[in-house]
Amino acid sequence: MFTFSPLLGALSESAASQSILELDGGIKVLVDVGWDESFDVSKLRELEKQVPTLSLILLTHATTNHIAAFAHCCKHFPLFTRIPVYATSPVISLGRTLLQDIYASTPLAATTIPSSSLDEVSYTAQQSSSDILLQAPTPEEIATYFSLIHPLKYSQPHQPLGSPFSPPLNGLTITAYNSGRTLGGTIWHIQHGLESIVYAVDWNQGRENVYAGAAWLGGAGGGGAEIIEQLRKPTALVCSSKGGEKPSISGGRTKRDEQLLSKVRTCVARGGTVLIPIDSSARVLELAYLMDHAWRVDASTGEGQLKSAKLYLAGRNIHSTMRYARSMLEWMDDSIVREFEAVVDGSRPANGGADGAKPGKEAGPFNFRFLKLLDRRGQIDKILRDTADEGRAVGKVILASDSTLEWGFSRDVLKQIAQDSKNMVILTEYPSLVSEARVSLSRSLWTWWKEKQEHASDSANGETQHDLEFTDAKREALEGSSLAIYQQWLAQQRQLQTTLQNGGANALEASGDVGDEASESESESEDSDNEQQGRALNAATTMGQASRKKAALTDEDLGINILLKKKGVHDFDVRNKKGRDRMFPHPVRRKRGDDYGELIRPEDFLRAEERDDNDGQDPAQGAKDEVQEGLGKKRKWDNAAISAKNQGSGSSKRPHFGRTTSDDLEVVVTNDLVEDELDGVPDDLDEAATGPSRLAFTKETITINLEVEFIDFSGIHDKRSLHMLIPLIQPRKLIFIGGSEDETLALASDCKKLLAEGSTGIYTPGVGTTIDASVDTNAWVVRLAPSLVKQLKWQKVRGLSIATVTGLLLALRKEALGTAHDEDAANKRLKTEEPEDSAEAVVAVEPTLDVLPSSMASATRSVAQPLHVGDLRLADLRKAMQQSGHTAEFRGEGTLLIDGSVVVRKTTAGRIDVESIGLPTDGGPATQLGGTFYAVKRTIYESLAVVAGA
Repeated sequence: MFTFSPLLGALSESAASQSILELDGGIKVLVDVGWDESFDVSKLRELEKQVPTLSLILLTHATTNHIAAFAHCCKHFPLFTRIPVYATSPVISLGRTLLQDIYASTPLAATTIPSSSLDEVSYTAQQSSSDILLQAPTPEEIATYFSLIHPLKYSQPHQPLGSPFSPPLNGLTITAYNSGRTLGGTIWHIQHGLESIVYAVDWNQGRENVYAGAAWLGGAGGGGAEIIEQLRKPTALVCSSKGGEKPSISGGRTKRDEQLLSKVRTCVARGGTVLIPIDSSARVLELAYLMDHAWRVDASTGEGQLKSAKLYLAGRNIHSTMRYARSMLEWMDDSIVREFEAVVDGSRPANGGADGAKPGKEAGPFNFRFLKLLDRRGQIDKILRDTADEGRAVGKVILASDSTLEWGFSRDVLKQIAQDSKNMVILTEYPSLVSEARVSLSRSLWTWWKEKQEHASDSANGETQHDLEFTDAKREALEGSSLAIYQQWLAQQRQLQTTLQNGGANALEASGDVGDEASESESESEDSDNEQQGRALNAATTMGQASRKKAALTDEDLGINILLKKKGVHDFDVRNKKGRDRMFPHPVRRKRGDDYGELIRPEDFLRAEERDDNDGQDPAQGAKDEVQEGLGKKRKWDNAAISAKNQGSGSSKRPHFGRTTSDDLEVVVTNDLVEDELDGVPDDLDEAATGPSRLAFTKETITINLEVEFIDFSGIHDKRSLHMLIPLIQPRKLIFIGGSEDETLALASDCKKLLAEGSTGIYTPGVGTTIDASVDTNAWVVRLAPSLVKQLKWQKVRGLSIATVTGLLLALRKEALGTAHDEDAANKRLKTEEPEDSAEAVVAVEPTLDVLPSSMASATRSVAQPLHVGDLRLADLRKAMQQSGHTAEFRGEGTLLIDGSVVVRKTTAGRIDVESIGLPTDGGPATQLGGTFYAVKRTIYESLAVVAGA
């Protein structure tokens, strides 16, 4: 059984992606935890309901639409962090920097507390506020959440672990394949029993400057002519319908790149500023590499228009993103790898430049020569003011996050350049519609551009003049009644969390034991789902009823716990009391252990210099360190960086050392950026409201007088790719999600014409709709006669037992099945055809396989053909041949050379070809038992189960 239900991003203008796949046995797989630029928490309600039933989570891309809600769910949804999550290494690293960028750029991502929750704790006569912000995840918390994700490599079959509350996975296998478009982007192949599911959203078949094409045809860029065996003829193909109406660009990638550079040259030639809004983790790598390469080519010729223009890349966490990109070149296109190897080998100048470039300083494709990285708003303001101060027009190109213009530096740049007609904004992605009532800034600009294209004769110079309303979200500290409501709500949540974690309000604990008790509760979660949900409902109901009537728990509600919860109370009358009120509340801390003894807490054995400043550092040692830095004293990285800056001759060191997070620690050592005047700009992180805060909106209307252009750099499949590949994949069921209603229905109509009539079922489910897309296989229960079971010969293949069965199918009376199988069994056989009016027609029968009579055995033996069951992996064959004394090594993709004379190839269709040049006679193991050729064939047959025909 296989059912599919999209939670977000189906038949919708929203680009967010969330899907539930339910397999046989109650196994639920969540694919993607996407969000959109609205950060509306109501869109996650259905996901929150599904959390206690999820088995595992798969992530496809490190973009807002596929991963933005991950940190929010980890922080605010109970049990979410206990669900295993799987993704590729680039998705983990770039997803972490993306979420850190989002939460540092806009307070809207923290989301507000729902009014329904506040009404339960507020006074009846008091109107609760609905704009109180939840506590946003810190950069350290985000790094912790992403460290829980299990990294996978491409083409690596893996049997995942299920969550503690998941049913057995029963051999579920997941495999990641390259999807193109983003670094580490994944096409997931899920195999479970007879179900073979391919989940492919937002993929790109064409090769780009940085990203290789999707792995449909095998290899980087798809050099084959057939779909690879693992992705061909799946039970169901879940495919995004984005781009279903988008025509292919004539000229491909080269034409697209030239269009963008042509627009940029036109704007900078007149001294204007070009704003290119981009995301901060995925497509930014393609654009950044393209732009810096164009500047290098222009500088080498010396006659271009770009040599006098400045190039910038702005993002809150852009330094970490580029550092990760430099360390993951093997995930990129082969041309990037060859460029890096050429630079390292010294076969050409670093970064392709001469002109005074320092040798060895820029060793790698992403060590930019012309592109400067900006991570502070002050740096943006400074480069935009420089033009007016110098008194002459200097062209500038600014790549800034985010592509939606709803948050990030791109929004700030647009405000400052909007009223100058010399400037230009180039949209690179099709903007989605957040909701009918709210249109994003990028969608408004794209609509104006589209209207200009439809009425090109009305606007000769391409200028647009419109009024655009900017709505800015800011934090404000809570005061007065709002602060009291927030404190009451927070106390309720803490009490509820304590109740859920420890099984009751009477299980109080000391503050130092909270970590152990929480971990213990996780390790002992063997209760059923019903019991856990029932406990949660009881606790929530109890807390809800108490909070509706009273703002806080009274002395009667606390009972004997008042001795611990209330100050100044030292006595409690236990006379005539029952239950827990008869005994002093004493927390019992049980020691946790395993087969090797009691578990230890590593943090209890840290040295003083290893302890964090906020958790357990020796005060005396800390005071000594503040007084002096003695000889031989061990210093922390932050202290070393700060002392180095203070002892330097100037303020040349970057001030972001002091705010380095745990996952960015190596920046202190590996930072090799060229120092300039922008490094001295102080940090401008928002420090207005660090505690409880509310969300305040300010609106501003700005006249847009700049030129708006659109060039598709989204890197998503077009109509031609979909029409070419879907018939080659040959899915039995085809499910379209991730697109608007018009393009989804149009693509479904086209596929009905492309695919054979009736061979493929096509589904277009809406959000929240569940469809059954199981494999079209009929199964019958057949009883084996005892005499037949004795004759079966079982073979083992990868944990499975396989046997061939040849017998005679009979229909026996159900009451006769328990009798012995003897010579009179023939008298109990029924005719296969009986009159409808016969009384015996309603007698229950069960099909039974019995021994084939000798008269029919010879005829059956000549018809049946032998069958080989199993899948041969060349890596396993290589290991087996080496263990038997042969030499075996890979020569190219899909080719194994054994003893220098026998070649074994595996085609994309799964066929094994063995070729030999002759039998060696050197007296080694190759000459034994018929030579290498026969030894290889024997090993291949031993790894497969040969099911005979008789």
